[in-house]
Amino acid sequence: MRITGGIYLNRRIKCPPGIIRPAMDRMRESMFSILHDINNKSFLDLFTGSGCIGIEAASRGASPVHLVEKDIKKKPVILENIAMVESPIRLFSLPVEKYFKICRDQYNIIHMDPPFNYQNKKKLLELVSFSGILKEDGILMMHYPAGEKFPEIIGNLRFKDLRKYGGSELIFYSFSNP
Repeated sequence: MRITGGIYLNRRIKCPPGIIRPAMDRMRESMFSILHDINNKSFLDLFTGSGCIGIEAASRGASPVHLVEKDIKKKPVILENIAMVESPIRLFSLPVEKYFKICRDQYNIIHMDPPFNYQNKKKLLELVSFSGILKEDGILMMHYPAGEKFPEIIGNLRFKDLRKYGGSELIFYSFSNP
């Protein structure tokens, strides 16, 4: 894997052991193009895997960047991958659901890439909506298998965009008060 844009362009990222489904270069480039300028915006990457999406965000100016990954076996490789990042980046090694309970931060951008067989994706969207973790002008993105359906409105989240990449899709929600 390689970084597709920003100050760390073309830097290589190691793939940690265990089950991982890295986001395609084309999808990452498209995602960050859709987000436009993320300079100095806070970024949360849930189910980070290798840390690649968070490093891409930092490479393009996001700060701070927080990563959440529960698989402790991935931790050494993620830490090695993020060592090149000079701006604030932090890894939390715990389940995403626990992170929601302890997090006191708010983010401009949240990216979620749960395992494709994860059964509670809609519940995760509800947790984001009602937890206060997404800033009022924030964007939430979720990568999931093509064909799954999600509501246009989930609490304070409003459907914004949907992009298809081979056998997967990337849905965008924006935060808005009802």
